[in-house]
Amino acid sequence: MTLTNAYQAYENNQVLFAKGEELTALLYKGAIKFIEQAKLAIEKNDWSRTNDRIIKAQNIITELMVTLNMEIEVSKSLVLLYDYIKRRLIEANMKKEPGILNEVQEMLVELLGTWTEAMKTVRLT
Repeated sequence: MTLTNAYQAYENNQVLFAKGEELTALLYKGAIKFIEQAKLAIEKNDWSRTNDRIIKAQNIITELMVTLNMEIEVSKSLVLLYDYIKRRLIEANMKKEPGILNEVQEMLVELLGTWTEAMKTVRLT
C-alpha cells in the first residue's frame, strides 16, 4: 500500500467512525482545505481544478445546511451564514477571485474554532 493510499484509508476511516460532532469539525476542515486548494489552482490558472475544488467546498456547505436542526435557535442564524458563504463561493468561482475565497476561508476557520471550543465545553459538563 502506497503512502497516498494509506492516507486516504486513514481519512476514510476518520469519517466512517466519527461521532456527529466530530463530523461537523471534519466538514469544516474539508471545506477549508478545498478552498486552499482552489486558491492555489487560481495562482496556476488551472480553472478546471479551481472549479472542482470550489464546488467541493460548496457541497460541504450544502451538507452543513441540510443537517441543521431548525428547532434549535442558533440553526436559524447558521443557515443564513451558510447561505451567504455558499453564495460567495459561487461568486468566487465565477470571478476566480482569491480575495473572496480568503473571506470565506476565514469565516470557516472561525466557525471551526467556535465549534471545537463548544465541543470541549460540552465534554467538560
